Amino acid sequence: MTATEQILKVIEEEIKPALQSHGGDIEFIRFEEPEGKLAVRLVGACGTCPFAQETLRIQVESVIKSIVPAVKSVIREN
Repeated sequence: MTATEQILKVIEEEIKPALQSHGGDIEFIRFEEPEGKLAVRLVGACGTCPFAQETLRIQVESVIKSIVPAVKSVIREN
């Protein structure tokens, strides 16, 4: 399984359900393999929430990095 496939699996199985339970969601934008940089978009309630940066760091980045070692950072795109 490639790093991108692992990322998509983690987003679908671990992250989306948690965010959707609060009226938000997440979209995969791209994964830049050499740098380990993952770009995502927070949408719904998560897109406008004042705590979106914390959600990205705690709920998204920490979970993905713990499961997919190729991910070094997660950035938010609009």
